Amino acid sequence: MDNMITVYLYGKKYTVPDSLTIMEAFEYSGYQLVRGCGCRNGFCGACATIYRIKGSSTLYGCLACSTKVQPDMCVASLPFFPLEKKIYEIEDIRPTQQIMMQLYPEIYACIGCNACTKACTQQLNVMQYIAYAQRAEYEKCADESFDCVMCGVCSDRCPAGISHAQVAMLARRLTGKYLRPKAQHLAQRVQDIADGKYDESMKEIMALPKEKLAEMYDTRVIEK
Repeated sequence: MDNMITVYLYGKKYTVPDSLTIMEAFEYSGYQLVRGCGCRNGFCGACATIYRIKGSSTLYGCLACSTKVQPDMCVASLPFFPLEKKIYEIEDIRPTQQIMMQLYPEIYACIGCNACTKACTQQLNVMQYIAYAQRAEYEKCADESFDCVMCGVCSDRCPAGISHAQVAMLARRLTGKYLRPKAQHLAQRVQDIADGKYDESMKEIMALPKEKLAEMYDTRVIEK
């Protein structure tokens, strides 16, 4: 049997089961979630949330879909955070230090406070991958930021106004385009699709009943 605990959602007091996630607690309390729900499985970053525990001044960042409620949790969600996204053509830029200085010069104003890392909903070392970006070590930046879901909580806590997720995205794009070897099997698969190799198979799959598709999905082989 679930224990009932007190939480505060947007400043209002509610009593909810302690087995619920924050998102489930919102719905249990009568909120109808029409945006900011995303994948509901901890991958997309759409349900970025900040919270405090009553009586404490520490501010935490999390994803509402995958974080359990706690007693006296005071919650506010961030369904959208306006990250600064610079426009560029990947074909026109190269993995030089100058391109990062040109597109995201604010990273050099980082004061090393580590607020971004403390706020990260994925427990990434955000300050470290920004340091890699500063030094144009784009492969290291890409690896360190690989699990970023672009929720924006790190930027919300940054006194320098850095759009960490967009910096990381640029590093990963530069790495994939110019620094890592091309995946020949991927190029071949794309060509096979363009040549229509799988058209008949797709027609057969599309003709299957919903129950069969669900069974195929549940029993699929996931590559490690």
